[in-house]
Amino acid sequence: MSRRETASTIAARKVDPRGRKVKILATVGPASSSPDMLERLFKAGADAFRVNMSHGEHSVHGGTIKAIRALEKKYGRPIAILADLQGPKLRVGTFKDGQAVIRHSGHFTLDRNPEPGDETRVCLPHPELFGILEKGQRLLINDGKIRLKLIRASEDEILCSAEVGGVISDRKGVNVPDAEVPIPALTEKDRRDLAFAVEQGVDWIGLSFVQRPEDLAEARKLIGARAALCAKIEKPMAIRRLHEIIEMSDGIMVARGDLGVELEPYEVPPLQKKIVNAARTAGKPVIVATQMLESMIENPTPTRAEVSDVANAVYDGADAVMLSAESAAGEWPEDSVDMMDKIATQVERSEDYRARVRFLDTPPDATTADALSHACMTIADTVSISAITVFTSSGSTARRVARERPDTPMLVLTPSSKTARRVALLWGAHAVVTKDIGSFEEMIAKGKRMALRHGYGKAGSKLIALAGVPFGTPGATNLLHVVTLTGDELEKHGA
Repeated sequence: MSRRETASTIAARKVDPRGRKVKILATVGPASSSPDMLERLFKAGADAFRVNMSHGEHSVHGGTIKAIRALEKKYGRPIAILADLQGPKLRVGTFKDGQAVIRHSGHFTLDRNPEPGDETRVCLPHPELFGILEKGQRLLINDGKIRLKLIRASEDEILCSAEVGGVISDRKGVNVPDAEVPIPALTEKDRRDLAFAVEQGVDWIGLSFVQRPEDLAEARKLIGARAALCAKIEKPMAIRRLHEIIEMSDGIMVARGDLGVELEPYEVPPLQKKIVNAARTAGKPVIVATQMLESMIENPTPTRAEVSDVANAVYDGADAVMLSAESAAGEWPEDSVDMMDKIATQVERSEDYRARVRFLDTPPDATTADALSHACMTIADTVSISAITVFTSSGSTARRVARERPDTPMLVLTPSSKTARRVALLWGAHAVVTKDIGSFEEMIAKGKRMALRHGYGKAGSKLIALAGVPFGTPGATNLLHVVTLTGDELEKHGA
């Protein structure tokens, strides 16, 4: 960068859109936390970064967040940061020899005795589980590698038969898929991590272990308006009240890894589609996560099945697709992002993409804002439109337009860097931070200027401008205007 080049000139210069509508969320870890690698991931196609609070110290995460913000400043593009909370972890106690072998079809007891366990029993240091479990329910240990079926339970012990036995070692995780576990979604560690994350100015908080809409209440209270709240759907119990959870959240993550532990593998794909469709219908961003390009942790190319998996999420209209260990700890982080970018771009260029991404009927709510957002898509389908320019302070208008999944690119103009960063996870949105508008004439002039600067349009191109009057009032979308770019304007703006 030239020493004469200021931050304002960097922010003002043209930043090309990605050329695709689905967004890429890359997890940061040991393989990708250096400023150099973060920049390489960004240039390869990452639109947002996930900071996994389950691992690492606050000082390390703080350095990562600072590096991402420096990257954002250098390239003049808003970048979303999602801080993913660990959530409560149910674990068994310890064993006399560090491990034991549970026999297939044998009996095994989980109890409250703190003494080290053996091949017949082990401590389960979670008193809230005793008394709520019933005969026939399952307990899965070590990511489902050991599967126990409950025979009987009391206040002091849980007797199980081993449907699938094997080696069990100290403090392995326990999943209880058939019961609603009466523990809050936030632990003390989560509260500390959340406080740190919002102080650092992250844009999204990912909440784990969501089972019911009430689980979001405490996190929402602690966050306030400082960040958006993403509910991770990783527990089968959450599906029972999915629509309420979506209503209480700002976005949804389909956490397929954890879902796949508590469900049979063949149950996850239709459930993924159900969650994506429900979030899309509600107009909330939805992220498909976990094991998307899993083999690229070790290999430079993915399997054909993994490519199809990513492609299906794009065809289903997910707002974002996520890389986990592939970018956090794998040997090919940059290649993983590049591959995901190429898959998504190729899918969106396919002939049947438009029909498939719009298969879901999302009728507008009975509001002026929804009616106008729906009209944007109708106009763009009827008349050749080069861009939908959305003026928004809160991002709600952009979410309404994105809900329709229009073919036309969406240029989101906002005076709020916070809003621009959150929008970085929204389908089809290219956000630009710019000064607020104060009049209709200023809106039209700025819409044209920004469209030209960012490569949306040429002489004769038509733009849709969507905004609210009075300007700067959140939630007041009530104005739609179609304008035409002229040759004089192209010459004036040097385009």
